[in-house]
Amino acid sequence: MMKIISGSSKGAKLAMPKGIRPTQNKVRKALFDILGDISGLSFLELFAGSGAIGFEALSKGVTELIFVEEKRDCVVAIQKNISALKAQNCQIFQKDAQEAIQLLHHKGKQFELIFLDPPYYLELAKKTLRNLSTYDILAPNGFIIVQHFKKDDLPAQLGVLSLFKQSHYGDTSLSFYKKDVPKSNLPGKL
Repeated sequence: MMKIISGSSKGAKLAMPKGIRPTQNKVRKALFDILGDISGLSFLELFAGSGAIGFEALSKGVTELIFVEEKRDCVVAIQKNISALKAQNCQIFQKDAQEAIQLLHHKGKQFELIFLDPPYYLELAKKTLRNLSTYDILAPNGFIIVQHFKKDDLPAQLGVLSLFKQSHYGDTSLSFYKKDVPKSNLPGKL
């Protein structure tokens, strides 16, 4: 049984599909402690599973939440959770994450926070970061957070994205990326 650990829906139970690797409570707590106040921001959860991270973000005040998940049983669990929480401003895309990134780009969507927790050992974290760098759906001051196995070697730089923080929790790591700011756009620079 998984519950929301903070915010307006603290303690609410979440439906969990079988066969997924849910984010541990200590990692969820650490993630949202690092992010701080996220009220009013937009949030995209790729490889959503049960949607636990997205629902935690919603409980903490995000105003737009999009889930991307291709497995039908996971989508059903997310729909149950939306209903149980009476969640507003949520949308589900039942698609492969790479296709969804391109679709969201073509729709002109941008997000302040993008979270991805792809299945481990399949190189999907790097592939997805490459697509996020190519298809610009990250808001200018936004962050991408990748949850991954601690031994996965994610690049410090990938296209316009730069790694700026990593935190480790047992076998799980969180890597934070942001867009590079061209030197000509920095205050006081010519």
